[in-house]
Amino acid sequence: MAYELFYWPTIQGRGEFVRLALEEAAAPYVDVAREAGGMARMMAAMDGAGHPAYAPPFLKAGDLMIGQTTNILAFLGQRHGLAPEDEGGRLWVNQIQLTIADMVAEAHDSHHPIASSLYYEDQRPEAKRRSADFIETRIPKFFDWFEGILGRPEAGDYLLGARVSYADLSLFQLVAGLRYAFPQALARIDAGYPLLSALHDRVAQRPNIAAYLASKRRLPFNREGIFRHYPELDAALSPSVGQSPD
Repeated sequence: MAYELFYWPTIQGRGEFVRLALEEAAAPYVDVAREAGGMARMMAAMDGAGHPAYAPPFLKAGDLMIGQTTNILAFLGQRHGLAPEDEGGRLWVNQIQLTIADMVAEAHDSHHPIASSLYYEDQRPEAKRRSADFIETRIPKFFDWFEGILGRPEAGDYLLGARVSYADLSLFQLVAGLRYAFPQALARIDAGYPLLSALHDRVAQRPNIAAYLASKRRLPFNREGIFRHYPELDAALSPSVGQSPD
């Protein structure tokens, strides 16, 4: 059975977190909206009976239709060995993923702080203020938490130890997206989070992920997705910002 992934065809967006899990698991899937007639199929599926999705991404697995990125990843994680088998472990990796999702939402709001329905150009002053706070306070706060998990005595190469999880794949995507959106700021921030940077590189080097990143299936970042690079928002980071002292 090939999964059917429904997501916008021209951006990485939230669908990319699902793609990374499918690629790591070597699970066959069809990116429906990228095929002929796929957009019409996706819009029709959103209006379907049963359990309609509020918005893409959603995944069709046999008779199941599963929406919301974190929900999809919990399903794939249990099916494909990308989550622990015990309940406590599954809840923990889900908690990490939900925290990643929180940061992804804040990254989006750094360039669209007023309304998604408005163009970026309609909210530039507000975006500049929001992105400055995101860089100065929010990124370090989230990164402190991720770095702390990676620095625990029981940690190994990945968040949960020696075995990769879907949260590791998503954390890779989060770091990659932030580096694209805020290259100057992240160049300064990355230095304070060596474990997080190492995790990003380790995931990128996994055979299935490396093959995917080098393929045409991996869309480039652009100014239509969650992570957008606007030079005026890539504010310089003050020397005092970084990892919190012990």
